[in-house]
Amino acid sequence: MPAPLNPQLPTPGPVISSAIASRTGHPAYSQTLPCEPESARRARLLVRTACDTWHLPGLADRAALVISELVSNSVEHSGSRAMRVTVSRPAPDRVRLSVVDRSHAKPAARTASEDDEHGRGLALVEAVSDRWGTDPLRWGKRVWAECALEAR
Repeated sequence: MPAPLNPQLPTPGPVISSAIASRTGHPAYSQTLPCEPESARRARLLVRTACDTWHLPGLADRAALVISELVSNSVEHSGSRAMRVTVSRPAPDRVRLSVVDRSHAKPAARTASEDDEHGRGLALVEAVSDRWGTDPLRWGKRVWAECALEAR
């Protein structure tokens, strides 16, 4: 029988990545999640926590929408058991969202018909984010998008 959880210890949560933090001085928040639909909610919470911590509430809604789509694409198309979600701050007015999985298939936007229930995710990412892309990795790929505060 496993030992009970110690209530004095913090519950598992986001892991701060110091390698990303060194470029801007802001920590990056990263979490490994199961490759399942329910992980989109946890990814949105991670994004909202980062935006709140960085005092960027104006990016929270757009960034949460983008991460939902990136996670959904990984769940739907990667065949991976797990994914790594990262939220970083490459500039004072910008957040970078990324999902790493083990698939080497490069995502491609497609045109969905009116009756299609799927197929609009990357078009939505492209419309809502300032830029997005894919980085091939030896063991899979990283799909990322950046959202910036709008100029006044």
